[in-house]
Amino acid sequence: MNSKKCSNPEQTAYLRRYILTDGRQAGVRIVEIYNGVLRALFNESKALDLIQLFHLGVNMGFLSKNGISASSGAFSGRFEGGMVYTCGLDSLGAREGYELHGTLHNTPARITSCLCDGETIRVTAEMENTELFGKNLLLRRTVSTTAGSGSIAIHDELVNRGFRAEPYCLLYHVNLGYPMLDEGVTIEADSSSVLPRTPWAKEKMAGRTVFPPPTDNEEECCYFLKNRTPQVRVVNRALGRAFTLSYSGDTLPYMVQWNSAASGDYALGLEPATTFLDDLFTYRTLDPGQKVAFSVTLRVNPIA
Repeated sequence: MNSKKCSNPEQTAYLRRYILTDGRQAGVRIVEIYNGVLRALFNESKALDLIQLFHLGVNMGFLSKNGISASSGAFSGRFEGGMVYTCGLDSLGAREGYELHGTLHNTPARITSCLCDGETIRVTAEMENTELFGKNLLLRRTVSTTAGSGSIAIHDELVNRGFRAEPYCLLYHVNLGYPMLDEGVTIEADSSSVLPRTPWAKEKMAGRTVFPPPTDNEEECCYFLKNRTPQVRVVNRALGRAFTLSYSGDTLPYMVQWNSAASGDYALGLEPATTFLDDLFTYRTLDPGQKVAFSVTLRVNPIA
């Protein structure tokens, strides 16, 4: 930035790293990005996942009652929701013998580069997934945005650094919450098929694309989608904002939609993935030396 009105570019955009100190958050390392429109908090202690996202000061994501936590204990007691929670690489969903939604999220990130030059903001980190006499996988993550932009991108590259083929799975649990998520919010996707996960989800299927008001102790609904276009748009006309999730449809060909209208756990999950869950779950395989890339882009824009 070159301006006679501003001698310090941090007036309009910045990148900061710090450590939280209180309660269950104590010790969590944060990377905070502000580009003048979006403020994003990434969890360096947990896979550089995106905890919170604000658009012009308005919260977009779902933060559960667990909040930000340093815990690596049971899923139900530590799941913060977050704007983006990465699931895998060993398992997705609830599978016997595996941690719910896998172990990747609990892997600390090693930051390898940071850039904030007044225009471009970019952070690159690495997460290792290894075992003695076993797998040697590396996930290299780059998050990026530009000053004044309403979008932020996450680009991941999974590399097999070992000497044998390795199975993997990956799901990006993108979670919207209040006030972006509210009664009457619409969910738009070009879906070729929609499969309800449970009988309850089937019963509620007619209202899948218009979010209901909160209801005490409401059971969650999940749907398995195949989208012709790798994009989902969520519109809150009362708030005057639209949220668009775009993703790499070639490497993330499946989508899980999670509707939780329960009071206090009011959330919408949009989850591009390498596979569906439950009996439809399958692994993909990465050969020695092979790489595969994934991307998700979050964009927020005002609407009339």
